[in-house]
Amino acid sequence: MTNIRERDFRGLDLNLLVTLLVLLREKSVSRAAACLHLGQPAVSGALARLREWFKDDLLVRSKGGMQPTLRARELQAALGPALEEIQAAVSRVPVFEPRSATRTFLLGLPDWVDAWLLPPLLATLQQQAPGVKLSVVATDPFRVAEMLSGEEMDLAVGAFAEGPPWQRTRPLRSMGFRCVCRPGLVRGRQARLSLEQYTALPHLLVTYRGAFHGTVDEALAPLGRARRVAYTSPRFSSLPPVLQQVAALATVPEVLAPLWQRDFGLMSWPLPFDIAPFTVSIAHHRTRDRDPALQWLCGVIESLAVDEGRGAG
Repeated sequence: MTNIRERDFRGLDLNLLVTLLVLLREKSVSRAAACLHLGQPAVSGALARLREWFKDDLLVRSKGGMQPTLRARELQAALGPALEEIQAAVSRVPVFEPRSATRTFLLGLPDWVDAWLLPPLLATLQQQAPGVKLSVVATDPFRVAEMLSGEEMDLAVGAFAEGPPWQRTRPLRSMGFRCVCRPGLVRGRQARLSLEQYTALPHLLVTYRGAFHGTVDEALAPLGRARRVAYTSPRFSSLPPVLQQVAALATVPEVLAPLWQRDFGLMSWPLPFDIAPFTVSIAHHRTRDRDPALQWLCGVIESLAVDEGRGAG
């Protein structure tokens, strides 16, 4: 595209080239007008403009109808294939065939979504689209719009605030929280952790801006309670080894609790107070609305999120 000299097209209506090819095929102004659904005067006027542009008669009247000049034949040979390619490009409906596709997606995930969705997603892609590759990049709620706008990722999955008008956000599922700690930290065999136990122990908090205050603290305040946050990290993946050794609690998205219970031997408890669930969404730029490959991947992720949600229930 960088080789196109725009000035060479100045003053030329490219529709005239279509008219020229139809005239050369039909060798008749009246028949060409019928094919183009135009009046005969309009086609005659187009032929006059073409003659002026190319400085050639192009079509000459004879007993057998209008005959093309040598210049017209040269144009027909060159423009015919070019306009057929243009026609194919503008009329082609994009399709995506997962089984045969070779495509790389930049997928933005916070690390907790990575742990939750990436294993089943990769297994699904291996089965349904073996030529598709994923490159996972770290993101968080505060960087989604910037990273999508800068094409640092094609798609993001997580808990995001409402973005700019061009950001397409599709809710995947609602999700709550669970409290996680090492075995033996909470005494007794009760099915629920008490509010006193919850607030008496130190807490580990994941925050993307280094704050020691979060959603949980906002939910505790109306109850006249507070917790002591002893440690913050921008990564959920850093918590399990700490929880194994430190007498502390962590309140995490509910999908992490069974994973950490299985992989790290941690215990999981419902929260002893009400807290609003959050929404996990998928986000992309509106310029990708008609990208069939990206929309297919969105559908796969949506199905997995729903299935995983049923499993958690």
